Amino acid sequence: MNVKNIYSLGAIVLVVALLWFFGSVNRTNPKTTSNLPKSDLASPLVAGENLFFDFGNISMGAGNVSHVFKIVNTNKTAIVVSKIYTSCMCTVATLVTKAGRAGPFGMPGHATIASINQSIAPGEEASVEAVFDPAAHGPSGTGRVRRIIYLETDAQKEPFELSFEANVTP
Repeated sequence: MNVKNIYSLGAIVLVVALLWFFGSVNRTNPKTTSNLPKSDLASPLVAGENLFFDFGNISMGAGNVSHVFKIVNTNKTAIVVSKIYTSCMCTVATLVTKAGRAGPFGMPGHATIASINQSIAPGEEASVEAVFDPAAHGPSGTGRVRRIIYLETDAQKEPFELSFEANVTP
């Protein structure tokens, strides 16, 4: 066996080893579960239907659009939602529980983000009403947008995230 064949064989072994390694990393990645928040896979809150909603094409001139996210406390104890806020001033969110409505709340710096301390009992369903104003950014605010609603709770380190997308047209 000459030196050229040894280098070729070594290169092939290296490529196969890298493919095996990276393939096994991707197969064991637990964050591929679509109905769990990206921020905390052990979250006791789950979205009843989905964490994401797509409005599709919406016109600035047609006015605000809204979507209701259903969430469920899968914990064995009550969860206290302390704050809700959004990623952009064009979006507001309201939490609706058996105790009543809290909100609407918007983006920090553009709206007051008060402590709400709404409790969700074990197994209880609540909802988060999202309202998006496609005209909030003016004529230059067209195209694909993604907005996030954050819920801070006493049960997880990172905020629970709900999100939506829309393709804003004039």
